[in-house]
Amino acid sequence: MPRPMWTGTLEFGLVNVPVELYSATIDLRPRFHQFQRGTTDRIRYRRVNERTGKEVSFDDIVKGVEVEKGSYVFLESEELDEIAPGRSQSLQISDFVDAADIDPIYYQKTYYLGPGDKGARRAYTLLREAMTRAGKIGIARLVMRNKEYLAAVRPERGILTLETLFFHDEIRDPEEQMGAVPERSDAKKREIDTAVQLIEAMTVAWKPDDYTDSYRAAVDKLVVSKRRGRKMKAQPAPAAATNVVDLVDALEASVKNRGRGRRAAGGGRSGGQGAAARGGGKQGPDLSALPKKRLLDMARELGVTGRTTMTRTELEEAVTRASASGRKAAS
Repeated sequence: MPRPMWTGTLEFGLVNVPVELYSATIDLRPRFHQFQRGTTDRIRYRRVNERTGKEVSFDDIVKGVEVEKGSYVFLESEELDEIAPGRSQSLQISDFVDAADIDPIYYQKTYYLGPGDKGARRAYTLLREAMTRAGKIGIARLVMRNKEYLAAVRPERGILTLETLFFHDEIRDPEEQMGAVPERSDAKKREIDTAVQLIEAMTVAWKPDDYTDSYRAAVDKLVVSKRRGRKMKAQPAPAAATNVVDLVDALEASVKNRGRGRRAAGGGRSGGQGAAARGGGKQGPDLSALPKKRLLDMARELGVTGRTTMTRTELEEAVTRASASGRKAAS
């Protein structure tokens, strides 16, 4: 069992609850080391003076803030330590708010908040159930690793979670970043109606495991292939669209393609295994018109193994083969 990242007391009013903080997520992005080509020699970085090119020892490094062009204020580590918030054992809820009042842009990272010991369970469950019934989340401040965080404490899936929040001045103004955005749409009613129709056609139940990191899977597959001495077949890049089409025509074509894809696959998620799996008809569905996520659904329904690591082309081929096998078995 992992060790908690932080231990302390969750306080609201005069109630104190010993709690422990655990990370709720894991970073699974591919991690690469750097080597000199043709060797197994690792690349290391050193701290060097940009003017002299000489290496500088850690003790001779100070931090500085540029206050104007070419002018700096230098700060010693001791000075920064004196004003650091210091390690706090307290997570004090100052306010309760409606979750809907917090714009999702403020959410930063999620942690699990568990009871610190057996004696804390009664107060922990009391707070969890009270917050659930009230429909509120608590706003608190947390000091962790010498940094102060604004945090939201909420009941979630039978436990309490803590989500660190950005402070208000850390949120960028969208107009400053990308310029003015049109307040009113010039779109015609038919265009909007067709766009809504497309959205409805693409609407599905949210299933997190339907969405996988295809790049990570491709890197893993590449590593395995190279380790076995094989070469990966390069996939052709999708051709860029060169034709300019009418917006309504494009929307209507998208709606038709979506509907055709669902019919070919058996009417969507709730309609059973789909035509490909049932062997309905000689010709299989036009897989090139389906989004990759739907191909993954079909591959899962057909029992295709290794589907999450496949490229789109490999998925189409695997689904075609599995569909053909199903039709032969049915006949």
